[in-house]
Amino acid sequence: MDALALLKADHDKVKKMLADGEKTTERGEKTRSELFTTLNAEMMLHERIEEEIFYPALKEHPKAKDIVLEAYEEHHVVDDIMGELEATDVTDETWAAKFKVMKENIEHHIEEEEGEMFKQARQVFETDELQQLGERMAELKKVGQEVGPA
Repeated sequence: MDALALLKADHDKVKKMLADGEKTTERGEKTRSELFTTLNAEMMLHERIEEEIFYPALKEHPKAKDIVLEAYEEHHVVDDIMGELEATDVTDETWAAKFKVMKENIEHHIEEEEGEMFKQARQVFETDELQQLGERMAELKKVGQEVGPA
């Protein structure tokens, strides 16, 4: 699997979890808690493969540098909101609002990645380079799933 296909598969999985999370209510305490725990773990691993492998490789190309720097900042914003969600009881009336803001930020980030960033990546990487990046990312993801969050 090439790097872009791997990232797209992760994005699709996260978007489904976000949609499911937005449908929950304060009464769905167990559902919210379990979904958020899974989403948080998935996001941490996804960010890790991007920040340790994909972004550094893409950032080496001058045309892609700005979009990569913006992506790092978007990760930071999402991490802040996730931290707030983690510290907020799922029955709290502000939890759903925070979740919605996080969802919107993640969806914006995914849209930019799958649009401009993927376009840049296709221009600067050969097919075999995308394949090699994808293999390295899949390996790190596999190790991360076995070990747990870093």
